[in-house]
Amino acid sequence: MSRAIDIPAADGTIDAHVFTPDDAGGPLPAVVLFTDIGGLRPCYHEKAQRVADHGYAVLMPNVYYRDATGAVVPEGKSFRDPDVRPTLLEYAAHLTPEAQSRDFTALLDGIDSEAEFADGRVGVVGYCLTGAFALRMAAEHPGRVAAAAGFHSARLAEADDPASPVHVVGTIEGRVYLGHADKDELLPPEQIARLDEALADAGVHFTTELYQGAAHGFTAKDAPSYDAAADALHHKRLAMLLDETL
Repeated sequence: MSRAIDIPAADGTIDAHVFTPDDAGGPLPAVVLFTDIGGLRPCYHEKAQRVADHGYAVLMPNVYYRDATGAVVPEGKSFRDPDVRPTLLEYAAHLTPEAQSRDFTALLDGIDSEAEFADGRVGVVGYCLTGAFALRMAAEHPGRVAAAAGFHSARLAEADDPASPVHVVGTIEGRVYLGHADKDELLPPEQIARLDEALADAGVHFTTELYQGAAHGFTAKDAPSYDAAADALHHKRLAMLLDETL
């Protein structure tokens, strides 16, 4: 069960969707679900609904609202197609840490103003480039984010990138779970180790898991790298994290 909403933000209006279980009888704990680089599309609507069916109200925003409304990838096309990918990379370049910060504030305000969401702390999950969003949101709103998760995340701890989320995780107070793709060129072992070290040094309660044999994008049903077994494990781990924190 879902409905579309508009959320006022500093940089415009965020078009978003709220998902709840069909039998929802009142407000439910809030989860923010950020899509991967492909943006809003059917497989992510399905993913958000599956999370909601565990007993949550899920907010899925269009991360590209500054440039486009709704789906960015045309029907019948893939975010990996050479005539689509440049547009996505252009839009993604606008999602600077400062822009993300403004959006996090707007999304939390949106949660506070919609009837589906219960008061209290929230969970956040990101995929691919938005795994970094989940960590940054938890770091910037430590009193509000109870759980942050990232799956097949990209570029979380680049040594020469001052904007990398590895530099801000020290303020996280919530639980963190990171499910990494095996031999992911977008998050090589040295970055995983660097991020783990930063989280451990900060005393963050975190879990890192390597999904052996799974490629980058393993949860996206419309990607050639989709892995049904790894996707099922991702849902199991995410449900456990949210159940234990929310």
